[in-house]
Amino acid sequence: MKNEIIVLERQFDAPVSMVWKAITDRDEMKKWYFDLAEFKAEVGFRFQFSGGPAPDRQFVHLCEVTEVEPEQKLTYSWRYEGYPGNSFVTFELFGKGNQTTLRLTHKGIETFPGENADFAIQNFRDGWNEIIHTSLRNHLEK
Repeated sequence: MKNEIIVLERQFDAPVSMVWKAITDRDEMKKWYFDLAEFKAEVGFRFQFSGGPAPDRQFVHLCEVTEVEPEQKLTYSWRYEGYPGNSFVTFELFGKGNQTTLRLTHKGIETFPGENADFAIQNFRDGWNEIIHTSLRNHLEK
């Protein structure tokens, strides 16, 4: 698998502070992302959640916050319990008045086992497109 990086951008009709809260506040995150037991936008904070393509094919995601620039940038590692590989997800925010552009970058996907079809790059693309362009948009622009 070649080094493919997913980069998505979306402009929201919401100020940076509102978008930052949506991507860093556990109670907000469960409305559009995953229902995390706990989350803190602090370097070194570890969190996990389950998710997958079907109820009978769920993966435990193991994540650790690696970079935080309040209201600008959040990065965390993203790996799977019981599988080799590690990737990184970055949210960057660019505000202009009451609008915010969010850029999501997910890199390192090629480190996951290529023989597992659930880890195919297209599945990540589809998932992030749904999360950012539908779930987060609906949450922020309701």
